[in-house]
This record gives sequence, structure tokens and C-alpha cells, in this order.
Amino acid sequence: MEKYVADFVYKIKVGNQNKKPEALSIKERAIIAFDNVKDIVEKVWIYVIVGVTLGGIFHGYAPEGILAQYAGKDNLLAVPIAVVIGVPLYSNVMGMIPIVESLIEKGLPVGTALAFLMAVTALSLPEMIILKKVLKNKLIGVFVLIVTVSIIFTGYLFNAIL
Repeated sequence: MEKYVADFVYKIKVGNQNKKPEALSIKERAIIAFDNVKDIVEKVWIYVIVGVTLGGIFHGYAPEGILAQYAGKDNLLAVPIAVVIGVPLYSNVMGMIPIVESLIEKGLPVGTALAFLMAVTALSLPEMIILKKVLKNKLIGVFVLIVTVSIIFTGYLFNAIL
């Protein structure tokens, strides 16, 4: 699948290729690290801004009770529904923990809540926009498929055992 990674990723050189790493001073390493970070940020900053902006918009307009309403305890499709609801949102795991805790307290099964948490953090639309800068569409598709199936399996597994 390496052919589906953006070409610039493989062109990034780490430091001075003529010098052995142990021959570099700390100052030289810091300069090389700064230059590499600057180069990467210049290539992806717009995707990060667009992704986070879209995530914030979706997050701000998502009705609070939608997950509890459509992915409740008796719904066999609750786990995939939780994943679909989580995709347009964007947050980190730490920001989602209180939300997930609240959903579980309202009666949402643990596996369904866990699937929602994982979808928000791993499959969000803003995340895919950011990944688009370094991955080609086919690899993003494979990533989304594998992660989606894994999240749904994990959600059903946790619902079955807890």
C-alpha cells in the first residue's frame, strides 16, 4: 500500500545524510528538527484548519440526545448507528470521556458508547480531510473500512460481554 502514500512523505530526509547521527551536535539536531517540522507544517496546515473548523461546526450543531434516541439499548443496529453519528464530529479522547460517561449513565450500552467514542476520534470527517494530505483516496478507503469494521466488532463484543 506504500504507493498510496503521498510522494512527498518518502522524499523527507532526516538530517544531514552525509553525517552519522552520533556526529551531530545537539544544536545541529535541533536545527534539523525545526526545519523538518516547519516543512511538514507548511504542507498540512490548511488541511488541519479546515478539518478542525468542520469538526467544530458539526460538533456545535449535533443534537445532544440523538445518540441516545437512535442507538438505544434495544436497537440491534445501535453500534453502526453510533459509528455513523460519530463520523461528522471531531474531538480527542479526553474530550469525549465525559460525554461517553453521560451516555452510559443514560442507559446507552457500553459497547455502543465505546464505538461512538472510537468513531469520533478515529473516523471523523475532519480527520479524513487531514489524512488526505498524506494518503491517497484508496488508502484512506482501506483505512476507513478496516477501522469501521474493527470498531463495530468491538462495540458488539463489549455489548455482548458487559
